[in-house]
Amino acid sequence: MLSSAAMGTAHSLVSLGRRVVDTVLPPRCLGCGAVVGEAGAICAECWRGLDFIAPPFCDRCGLPFAYDTGPGALCGACAADPPLYGRARAVLTYNDGGRSLILAFKHADRTDAAPAYGKWLARAGADLLADAGLIVPVPLHRGRLLARRYNQAALLSQALGRAARREVAVDALVRTRATPSQGRMSRLQRARNVQGAFEVRACRRAAVADRRIVLVDDVMTTGATVAGCVRALRRAGAAEVDVLTLARVTRTG
Repeated sequence: MLSSAAMGTAHSLVSLGRRVVDTVLPPRCLGCGAVVGEAGAICAECWRGLDFIAPPFCDRCGLPFAYDTGPGALCGACAADPPLYGRARAVLTYNDGGRSLILAFKHADRTDAAPAYGKWLARAGADLLADAGLIVPVPLHRGRLLARRYNQAALLSQALGRAARREVAVDALVRTRATPSQGRMSRLQRARNVQGAFEVRACRRAAVADRRIVLVDDVMTTGATVAGCVRALRRAGAAEVDVLTLARVTRTG
């Protein structure tokens, strides 16, 4: 075991190293790239453009409410047609500010943002994580993974696992076929697009069975993708599946 003096010296060296790195490569805002005071920070201008989701919201899907309707309240959609997952929570609404963060993280190699986003997810999903046995990311098809070089949902899951001290299985789910981009699809088209596109790897079935799963993705739009993943996890014996995303669309066409 290190002595107090040795630990103090080690801490000083780490701090010095961090200052040297920050001098050569100063930390940048996760949104616009402006220089900020510390890694994982967002400048004041970008911060003003973010809409963080907080209660009151639908107890099932996490859709924000304009006013508090009491504990356990459901939105009209969940009351009429409950989703396959147990509960869903998100950090941000997918407005212009949230979209900029997601697109930078997803397509512009801002993977340095993952630790900060993991902490955000841990706070937003605290009620889900309290009973969670395993964190599982939404998978990319291998062709898209090769083109992008990383799965943003997997990076979020790993960062969340470290922040929440929960087990992560980044390879539990596999996308069995390539699916077209869903950006311009309707709700029905999205559901058809991902039908039968996910399954749990045979080597991970034992890890999934009888456990409460937190499924992680970057954005939830209509919920078609997470529904496909939930079906696969439930077929593999998962006790319950909740959903946690960095952002969610609050209006869909």
